[in-house]
Amino acid sequence: MNNGHVNQAMRCLRGLAAGFFERVQAHNPGLPCEVVEVSPRDTNAPIPTDCDLYLASGGPGSPFDGEGEPWTQDFARFVDGVVESASQGGAHRRALFAICYSFELVVHHYKLADVVPRADRKFGVMPIYTTPVGQHHPLLAPFGDRLFAFEHRNWEAVNLDERRLSSLGGQLLARESRDGISKGRAILGLQVAPGVEAVQFHPEADRAGVMSWLARPEQAAAFKATYGEVTYLAMLRTLDDPRRLARTYALVIPGWLGRCFNDIAGPRGYAELPSLEDVPCSRFNAHCRAEEASAPPARSPGSGERVVREI
Repeated sequence: MNNGHVNQAMRCLRGLAAGFFERVQAHNPGLPCEVVEVSPRDTNAPIPTDCDLYLASGGPGSPFDGEGEPWTQDFARFVDGVVESASQGGAHRRALFAICYSFELVVHHYKLADVVPRADRKFGVMPIYTTPVGQHHPLLAPFGDRLFAFEHRNWEAVNLDERRLSSLGGQLLARESRDGISKGRAILGLQVAPGVEAVQFHPEADRAGVMSWLARPEQAAAFKATYGEVTYLAMLRTLDDPRRLARTYALVIPGWLGRCFNDIAGPRGYAELPSLEDVPCSRFNAHCRAEEASAPPARSPGSGERVVREI
């Protein structure tokens, strides 16, 4: 969903998928695994429906940019299909994890909240506050009442329709403030419905990616102008704190991938994956390029191959 824009997020997502495949094959030797990327916004390529796990990326742009276009209609059908397959369960259930821009699309599609522009951009490594429900949900349970993640957004979801969310089988997992007001009213994490979990922040962000962003003088200057020099220096320290961004990178998406794999492992006769160790992932400090190379052309999986799709 990055609309063909070069960014660090895609590199991070590829690294997380590679680490997941290593775990899968360590416990299931010979099981084929493949990432296939599609970019609906700039190509109108249809989202394939024959895959198991889907990671939907951030933007940039307005979540209303494609209103009425073929790709938004296809995305809506796709999300509904994921929910239906997850509700049915069994060997062919699918799952979607939506990030930032994709989070906004899902919230808008199901009319769960008002998706509105912020008065100013929110960006940098920020605290994310879990709700009492979120503290017991497997996505965020390891973090207690707070985790740290990279944010970069001009939009936000506010005024949650709790009745609508409940009717879908969803739950509010995280928000911008502990009290829902003082630091901002944004909704930051949802169990949307069976098979669909979504966050407004960027759990895929690693140290290398954030440092690449901060290496741009205009971004560092903008952060200091908005939040101050003291907060800027504190953010730099956070990048080296294994209890903060490193834990988010190591546990959120890898935990979701492992959990969803285990949902289909039994019906398919695969060996389930053990719980993740609560330690920073070795890929968190991975070397990164200042500019990401162009993504390889997408290709269809062969017969019997297990796939994570990134959209």
